[in-house]
Parts: sequence; C-alpha cells; structure tokens
Amino acid sequence: MATYHIETYGCTSNRGESRAIERTLRDAGHHRAESPEGADVAILNTCTVVEKTERNMLRRAEELASETADLIVTGCMALAQGDAFEDLDARVLHWDDVPAAVTNGECPTPTPDAEPVLDGAVGILPIARGCMSNCSYCITKFATGRVDSPPIEENVRKARALVHAGAKEIRVTGQDTGVYGWDDGERELPELLDRICAIDGEFRVRLGMANPGGIHGIRDELADVFAANEKLYNFLHAPVQSGSDDVLAAMRRQHRVEVFEEVVETFDDRLDRWTLSTDFIVGFPTETPADHERSMALLERTRPERINVTRFSKRPGTDAAEMKGLGGTIKKERSKEMSALKREICADAHASMVGDTREVLAVEEGTGDSLKCRDGAYRQVILTDASERGVEIGDVLDVEITDHEPMYCFGEPVASRRKHPASGA
Repeated sequence: MATYHIETYGCTSNRGESRAIERTLRDAGHHRAESPEGADVAILNTCTVVEKTERNMLRRAEELASETADLIVTGCMALAQGDAFEDLDARVLHWDDVPAAVTNGECPTPTPDAEPVLDGAVGILPIARGCMSNCSYCITKFATGRVDSPPIEENVRKARALVHAGAKEIRVTGQDTGVYGWDDGERELPELLDRICAIDGEFRVRLGMANPGGIHGIRDELADVFAANEKLYNFLHAPVQSGSDDVLAAMRRQHRVEVFEEVVETFDDRLDRWTLSTDFIVGFPTETPADHERSMALLERTRPERINVTRFSKRPGTDAAEMKGLGGTIKKERSKEMSALKREICADAHASMVGDTREVLAVEEGTGDSLKCRDGAYRQVILTDASERGVEIGDVLDVEITDHEPMYCFGEPVASRRKHPASGA
C-alpha cells in the first residue's frame, strides 16, 4: 500500500477529478499523507488558465519533484502542455491513469470489511480478499494474506442488493479476481459471473483485475461466460508486468509471457469486440535493455487498448527492495518510450471507432456538462452538453462516434429516445 499527497489547482472540475482519484486510491487501500515529504508519491493536478498560472504550476512541480521520491503531474496543463514538464523527473498522466500508476504494479487492497459500496450509479463489489501470489515487489500481501473467498451465494446477494439500490454498473473487484474460490480448491469465477448476470434488473458488470496465471486454467470457460452474457462488459484487465520471462521470474509472477498471450488469444477467438487492459512495470532492478525491448515487442503484438505503465519503485520490506536498482534516468527513458507506444496504440484503437454507432451506458459525471459513458467493451465515450440533451447517469443510448483523443472518444446521440441495458432472466 502507498501513501500519497495530492494538490489540486484550478476549477471545480479539477477538484472533482481529484476527488475521483482519491476515492479510487482509498478503495485500493492507499492512505493520504499531509505533506509530500511523508508520501511515497505526490500528485499535482494542474491548471493552465493564464501564463502566470502556468509559471506557478511549473514552480510547484519543481518543488514537489525535490520533496518526494515520485511525482505524477496531471490536469489541464499536464495534458495540454505536457512538454513543459519534460525536464522534471515526473510522470505526466491523464486523470484516469493516475490511480493505477500509484499502485506500483501491486494488487488493489479491499477495505478490511470488504463490503459493497454504491457510488452514484456504480456499485463496487469486492468478491474476496487476499491473493495466491508472492510477487517480490508487492507490499500488499503483508496486509491481506492469502485469498479468502466468501461463498458464491453471499456475493450474489450483495450484488442483488446493489442492483436494488440503483446500481447501473457493478464493478467486481478483488486483489486477483481470477483466483476466486481457490482457497476452497475450486475455480468459481465463471459461475459467479454467470449468477450475477442472471440477477433481474437493468445493469452492466465489469470484471476487475485478474492475473494471467490465475485465469489461464479457466480461460476457455471464462471467455464463454463473456460471450454468453450481454450484461458483462467485454473487458479483461490482466496485468502482464513484463515481456521478459527472466524479469517475470525475478518478480516471482505466477505466469510467463506465453501464458498471457494464450489468454489473449482465447478471448480473441471467442469475442468479436473486446478490450484488453494490462500493466507494465518498467525499470525493475533486473531488467536489461533486451528485457525492455521484449516488453515493447509484447505491447506491440498484443496492442491492449488500456495500458498502465509504472516505473518501479522500492517498497519497504519486499525482496525487490534489497535488489540493486536501476538509475532514475534509465527508468524515466524506458517509461517515456513505452508511454509513447501506449498513446499510439490507444489512439489507433479509438480512431478506428470514429463513424461507428455504439450503444453506451452513461456511468459518471465528466468535466463540465459532460458524462462519461461506456460501450459494450468498456471503451470510454464522452457525451458533451448532457443536460441540454436530456441524458442522465444510468441512461443507455445509441451514439455515433464523431471524434477521439488518444484515451477516449466523443459521441453524439443518434436518437432522442433513451433505452436500458438488456435485463437478465
């Protein structure tokens, strides 16, 4: 678990983005530090209204870079003028990418009570605590231990309560959802997802992080469940972390590159349109230039549409913290190279959607009068002037994709009528 310090400048929208970042970090078990000196990572949410503001942002970024081991710069100036921060030892990220970057490749950590939470139209459903891994860089395992899976019926009951409370999207979470049931000697994730999708109501389901090693043995059954259930977003978050088997071994990951690619191939075979999300840790202590090139090649081969790129940083008490680390310049250069490829891949994916008509669910408020919507593959579509169009959170509508940015698209409604997600049996 990490401690973070966050500073926000600018308008109400920026403050809203910071609240969303903090909510996600807290849900993952991270804690806020009051000063950058006491934090593992500092987050600067920037504004770029006038030139004086830009100078202030640069000055504050320089101060934070000297006060903390890891600096993330986000917000309007970061996204519009990212080159201004090039000389700093900082990561420039979109708001949506900040929480994943803070985790340093570690598993999310559900709160101790692991109870469901309804946040607007989104229901958060932690299905288990703990994991079956022993990654050399991860401190989370010290807090949560081995996987502890409540019975399927208990999780279905919690999911049903979220739907009855008004959830339009249920996010199934856990440190590693793929090993749900392993503590009882069973592989129960496919059955659990089937049962949740069968709940009466109008909602969608998103599966949270599942390590490749955990889902490899159930990949065929799991992909079949995705193909059979319209309520289930065709979205899979499987963090590979490296394209080098040698680095994966040093990380003590429970998979190798071939296992990850076999999972991807299975979903490619079963689903016409789906989104792969994955994570890479760059600059692990044992990573050679050749290892980095293998990661770049894997990213190019599999072309995930959501990619979290994290620079390795040591966590106290972990085995990786005892390894001789790579220099900050090496990690920065490799992160920059991979992030550039990431943006290219994501931009290509979203550009290919322009001109398509997609059914989307309005899930969350965006900047200003916009709504963040998701299509069936969990790709983000921004709908502007939502109140003028009479669209509210929880509505489902057909939109034409009219434009795109590297990480999302823009949509225009093609009909005035609103619809609902397909209901279950």
